[in-house]
Amino acid sequence: MEEELGRLIRVPLREFWEEEAGDFTPWLARDESISLLGEVIGVELEVEAQERNVGPFQADILCKDISTDNWVLIENQLEPTDHTHLGQLLTYAAGLNAVTVVWIAERFTDEHRAALDWLNEITAESFSFFGLEIELWRIDDSRKAPKFNVVSHPNDWTRTVSRISRAELTPAKQLYLEYWTEPRNLLEQHDGVINPVTAGAQHWLYFYPFPNLSSDFWLSASASVRGNWIRVTLVLSGEDGKAHFYLLKRDEEDIEEEIGSELEWSENPTRKEKHIRLFLYDADPEDRSDWDRQHEWLCNKLEIFHKVFSPRVEALVDASDYIPEEDETTE
Repeated sequence: MEEELGRLIRVPLREFWEEEAGDFTPWLARDESISLLGEVIGVELEVEAQERNVGPFQADILCKDISTDNWVLIENQLEPTDHTHLGQLLTYAAGLNAVTVVWIAERFTDEHRAALDWLNEITAESFSFFGLEIELWRIDDSRKAPKFNVVSHPNDWTRTVSRISRAELTPAKQLYLEYWTEPRNLLEQHDGVINPVTAGAQHWLYFYPFPNLSSDFWLSASASVRGNWIRVTLVLSGEDGKAHFYLLKRDEEDIEEEIGSELEWSENPTRKEKHIRLFLYDADPEDRSDWDRQHEWLCNKLEIFHKVFSPRVEALVDASDYIPEEDETTE
């Protein structure tokens, strides 16, 4: 019988975030949320502060661009853009010496989109203004998933794999920037289920291949010069991360048989994120002659992880009342 397709349903923002300051801003400042935002705009972000004072005002979120150590200002709202937020945005950016400014809203009016486009035209190339619309979607009765749509961006943003100036990179970051460019191209050529992301100057990349789920589940690819390895990881986060981890671990034998390798099941008892990892050792990211083998392995394992874990992750029950069994001890 032909498989039935689900219905894509748009969810009102305030159905999930009731208050802008009390709900939306804290959600956006979470590690997984800020990583998703950074993936969309091509910047590796690290949250420095929420509600940062700028004179008598407070900026929503202040981040650092990890690759350049420059300030990134994020102003967010759950309503359509307005003149008040535009004025605040410019005031905060000037007061904090922010190099990158990100304005997130439910909807951008034509005049406010034009204002950001104008700022990108007249300011120096070192300054960047982004306008993003935030949406929430679900498929049938699935959990809600966020989606960022870029409506305004720097002039040369679409023509580069990274907004980072190569001259500002350390040798290690330059290596990673070059290292991740080829896997991204390979994933595009494969035209598979893993959406390629912008290559970055860090030791990891994130992928969000579960569109009908929340951002509590994602895949990552990592490389370590010091450890002489590369790896693929399924990351489980959120309040139910530990419960979901153990629900999957009960199928450990079947999962590893389908993957074709033993996995590292890391609960990380002191951290919110739980990891299921596969390593390739004796893989030196500095050895350019070995890049073809490493990149092919990463792409292949990312696609296998998605194939094996996707149906299991989607079938996970509401685990809010889950209590681990006695033999499920922390590692």
